[in-house]
Amino acid sequence: MIFRQLGYLFKAAGNNLWNFRGRNFISVLIIGFSFLIIGIFLALSNNLTYLGEQLSNNLAISFFLDKNLKSEDLEFIKSQILTSSLVDQVAYVSSDEALKRFTASFPELKDILDHLQSNPFPPSYEVRLKKKTMSLTAITSFIENIRHLKGVIDVQFNQEWVEKMESLSRIVKAIGFFLGGILIMASFFIISNVVRLNVFARKNEIEILRLVGATNTFIRIPFLIEGFVLGLLGSLISIFILFLLIKIFPIYVGSSLGAAKELLALRPLTTEQLTWLITGGAVIGTLGSVTSVSRFLRV
Repeated sequence: MIFRQLGYLFKAAGNNLWNFRGRNFISVLIIGFSFLIIGIFLALSNNLTYLGEQLSNNLAISFFLDKNLKSEDLEFIKSQILTSSLVDQVAYVSSDEALKRFTASFPELKDILDHLQSNPFPPSYEVRLKKKTMSLTAITSFIENIRHLKGVIDVQFNQEWVEKMESLSRIVKAIGFFLGGILIMASFFIISNVVRLNVFARKNEIEILRLVGATNTFIRIPFLIEGFVLGLLGSLISIFILFLLIKIFPIYVGSSLGAAKELLALRPLTTEQLTWLITGGAVIGTLGSVTSVSRFLRV
């Protein structure tokens, strides 16, 4: 008996989806587009987060030193640097080595350097940090401790870039949820209206079900299943299109972006993000159906 009732409920929901496939298809597309917007911004945010992590995992800090430091002072600074658990390697770069590097990187400026009376580059300690042990708070504290040592005249560190990447990632994610949220609200009302139309189309069948003693819940369930399926299909379509975009974007668009290619790349969503998108579609579809059934199916 129970299986026969379940069979009827799913069959009724399936008939609704197929008989009114035109408007159902449109509602699925709108839901898919709504979640696609969120997915795209999440993919952009994932990429920015990844770039920030890459910067963190390849951080190098340069501590510039007074040219007149004695060897024992240099050794003391190095020993203080090595006391930090963040440090992986320390390399001393002399003024002459710094000059050679600059000349090799910017040969067009060699003539300017030749006119200088002295080498303008101070010696430095280049410190490479360990991977996956990065906390900006810990790094900042480490830098401040070394910065105040006698003989350290300046510090170069790309902390600002890491922080900008993290901030930009949060902003992109917020924009995505804002725009997607507006579209999801539209999807919610569209599903509600689609289910309402389906309720009106099945008005005679619903009256017959009432006469034979069908309960309120029994009459409502097919419409709830219908909303659930519409929302689920919409979110799955958005994920499929996003997958295609991630594969196609670098080939047809990425090459024309130049230096911005790395920033605007789409990185695949995490399993958790995919789960939330799929769940979100199903929930929005079900809630839209519940709202419609509650308002327009007075049983």
